[in-house]
Amino acid sequence: MRTLKTILPVIMAAVCCIQVMAQMPNSRRESFPEGSYSPVTNINKGSYPRVLSDNKVMFRVNAPQAQNVQIDLGGTKYDLQKTGSGAWTVTTQPQVPGFHYYSLIIDGVSVADPASQTFYGCSRWSSAIEIPEAGMDVFEVQNVPHGEVRTVYYYSKVEDSWRPLMVYTPAGYNESKQDYPVVYIQHGGGEDHRGWMEQGRTAQILDNLIAAGKSTPMIIVSANSNVQSRNGGMGGGYSWQGMQTFRSELIENVIPFVEKNYHVKKDRKSRAMCGLSMGGGQSFYIGLRDPEVFANVGVFSTGMFGGISGASNFDLESEIPGMLTDTQTFNKQFDVFFLSCGEQDPRIEYTRNIVKKMRDGGVEVRFNSYPGDHEWQVWRKSLHEFVQYLFK
Repeated sequence: MRTLKTILPVIMAAVCCIQVMAQMPNSRRESFPEGSYSPVTNINKGSYPRVLSDNKVMFRVNAPQAQNVQIDLGGTKYDLQKTGSGAWTVTTQPQVPGFHYYSLIIDGVSVADPASQTFYGCSRWSSAIEIPEAGMDVFEVQNVPHGEVRTVYYYSKVEDSWRPLMVYTPAGYNESKQDYPVVYIQHGGGEDHRGWMEQGRTAQILDNLIAAGKSTPMIIVSANSNVQSRNGGMGGGYSWQGMQTFRSELIENVIPFVEKNYHVKKDRKSRAMCGLSMGGGQSFYIGLRDPEVFANVGVFSTGMFGGISGASNFDLESEIPGMLTDTQTFNKQFDVFFLSCGEQDPRIEYTRNIVKKMRDGGVEVRFNSYPGDHEWQVWRKSLHEFVQYLFK
């Protein structure tokens, strides 16, 4: 009997070799559909997938020995049809602009597409396709001064190991003697410290906003919140108790490392915390319960208010004591408190309802929603808006 262990290397080798061949110029190969283009997430511009003029995506996979080929694009599976040359093709439904994970499924085995760049998301390495949105050039590299993104390592006393951080410093940081404010930005579940800097395009957003005079120059620190303490406890979970492992990591290890090694302001009003989904929950609890550390908090697409399994009957006062019973003090503690969510996200109505409760109780909270589901285009827009409010 052939097992997954025995067939996976064969599938990977075949797909890899065949996809590379498909990228090579070949006069016998069919021409690309008129008006189509290669997304920036392709490794080679002369390859598939191709984005068509109506935002449909055409995939072409050369796998003559395969019995069945599918594309899993953002959770929707498409069956490819085999042509006489041994290539498999399909054209998807129109896709909304933004960043979309996808995988090849060949004879039941899900693999990344060797023709695409890979990104860590959904708890695995996945291929992705980027479909630009008209009018959102702020997410693209432009002819402006560029900052730097560095991967550095700090020692975690919580995990008793060396751990990575990705740090964005604005243009001019290396030559400057000034101290900068800092945003501590958190990824979602199934992602890590790379998400915001790679999928989220943090550097492009900040470079362009700073150059346009719409944002204060600042440092952005992206930590990996998948922390396991020495006693086995994991960070995460939509509760104050569930946040304690990562709270210790952030406050006792990450912030001191940054403040020792970078030119940063060290007062609470010069620190912000924000994040998406799981990271939004972390920002809500840690940011709002530690006002002596953070004066600015952004919560993007969190599910703790509802819209996900296990989330119900969220009590603002019990989760953030004083928010509704001593609202005047709460408001004075925070310069910026911002919530956002995608308009097609199952979390949207719960988020709108909780914002209404906050505002009815006198809480000063900013809120915005954007077209899209639980995905990166919404979170890019959330960051783009949030940073413009900060450190004024």
